[in-house]
Amino acid sequence: MGTTSYPETLTDILASMGAAGRRLNSIDAIEAGAGNLSAIAREPLELGEFFDAERPLELPLAVPHLAGYTVLVTGSGCRLREVGDQPAHNVGAVVVHEGGRAGTLHYRAGGNFVRPTSEFNSHLGVHDDQVARRGVAFQAVIHAQPPHLTLLSHLPEFQGTAELNRAILRWEPETIVQLPEGVKFLPFMVPGSDELMASNVAGLRDHQVVLWAKHGVMARSDVSPLGACDKIEYAETGALYEYKNLATGGRAQGLSDEELHRVVEAFHVPTTLF
Repeated sequence: MGTTSYPETLTDILASMGAAGRRLNSIDAIEAGAGNLSAIAREPLELGEFFDAERPLELPLAVPHLAGYTVLVTGSGCRLREVGDQPAHNVGAVVVHEGGRAGTLHYRAGGNFVRPTSEFNSHLGVHDDQVARRGVAFQAVIHAQPPHLTLLSHLPEFQGTAELNRAILRWEPETIVQLPEGVKFLPFMVPGSDELMASNVAGLRDHQVVLWAKHGVMARSDVSPLGACDKIEYAETGALYEYKNLATGGRAQGLSDEELHRVVEAFHVPTTLF
């Protein structure tokens, strides 16, 4: 049933969204207006202090399990690196109505937020699915374009879940501890499409990070937006090591399967990968 350690106030959630945006920017994972972020909260949030306008909003898909939840989401074209400095100008809040087909959008008039990100369907799909399956009271979801993970997804030898995980989990013992199920690989699908949304929802049921081939990643966390950012950073660091190894002729050994298995046993990692 999720966790009790998530941020509980709107101020805290927005602060974590801002911290995640800054960190993703520092690893070059959100160029310009690329990348988007959302968080859901079951408990009502005090929105009036931050948002001074509202309007009805038809949702891109029915999300009946989110009825009564508040969905904080970055706006289409908004820069995630600016969320920390001006959260109310770059984030909107959707209070989902009964039935999950519509909601009330709260936003700052005159800010940068005009409408939710174009990937809103994937965010909503993941949130609704996780609430239905696990009853989470809070969840954060991030879509970003970490360059080394995205680059590996263009190379045929990494275009599969098993191949990708063998490449990125073998460089630091911490990675398998933080990503015990690894990263799910999805073949290229058109951004914003129903096909990508459905595949992404299914992928994030058993994984915390999904790699969209030739596009980017999506990650989820029950803890905080910054927690979802951490998962991306662990996976991207593994991809960076793999890139550096390729660039130097593939001479580095990396951790062997036996060494990774020793890590798994020592830290009681719940994984079937090693």
